[in-house]
Amino acid sequence: MSIQAQLPDHQLLRLEELLADPALPEAMRLDECQGYLCAALAGPQPIPAAQWLEELLGCPEESGGEARREAAALLRLLAERLEAELASSQPPLLLLYPADDDEDAPNDYGPWCEGYLMGVEAAAEDWFEFLGADDDEQDAGGELDYLDENLFPLYVLTGDAEAAARAAGDEWPSGEELERIRQECEEDLPQAVSNIYRFWRAQRGVGTIRRQGPKVGRNDPCPCGSGRKYKRCCGANAS
Repeated sequence: MSIQAQLPDHQLLRLEELLADPALPEAMRLDECQGYLCAALAGPQPIPAAQWLEELLGCPEESGGEARREAAALLRLLAERLEAELASSQPPLLLLYPADDDEDAPNDYGPWCEGYLMGVEAAAEDWFEFLGADDDEQDAGGELDYLDENLFPLYVLTGDAEAAARAAGDEWPSGEELERIRQECEEDLPQAVSNIYRFWRAQRGVGTIRRQGPKVGRNDPCPCGSGRKYKRCCGANAS
C-alpha cells in the first residue's frame, strides 16, 4: 500500500491499526476513509466533522473508548491535510490497497471510489438537486455536465456505470476495451477528484473552476466508447 500522502507514514500506519481495532468493528478501511473525506470536504456545503467521524468510525463519540478518540484525532488531521492538498489544485495522492494479498498486485480502486460516493450520498443537500437537476435541462446543463464528467471515473470503477447501462438494456464494453476504459479512469481519478472539489468551492464563491480536458455534454457520445449518448449510458446513473 502506498502511503506517501498527507500524513507522515507512522501516523498513517497508526490510523490503519486503529481502524482495524476490535473496539471499532464498524470502522471503514483507510482507503474508504480517504475517499469519503474527499467528498465530505466538497459538495454544496462540507459535511460537519462530527457527522463524518461517526460515519468513518462506525460509532458515536461516546462509544469506542480510547481507540476512537485517537483515531478521531488522526482523521481530523488527515482531513485538514487533505483539504490543503485539494485546495492547492494538486491531484491528491490516493491511499490504495492491492487487489489481493500480493503487494505486487494492481491497486484496487473500487473501495476508495465507494467511500467517495458514500460521502456524496451523505451530503445534507443532494449535489444534483442543488444544481437544478430537476429543472429545465438547458438551464442547468452546463454545471451538471461538468459534475457528471468528473464523476464518470468513479462510476466506472465501482461498477455503477455498467449497472446503469445494463439496467437500461444497453450494451457495455468488455475485454480489452473495458480494460482500457478502466485504466483511463484510474489515471483520471485524482484529477477528477481535484476538479470536483474546486468546482464546489467555486459554487460557494471561493476560487475559480479551470476545466481539465474537453467537456462531455449529456448529448455527446459517451466516453466509454459504447456509441450511445452520455445521458443514455454512463451519465444515466448520475442524472
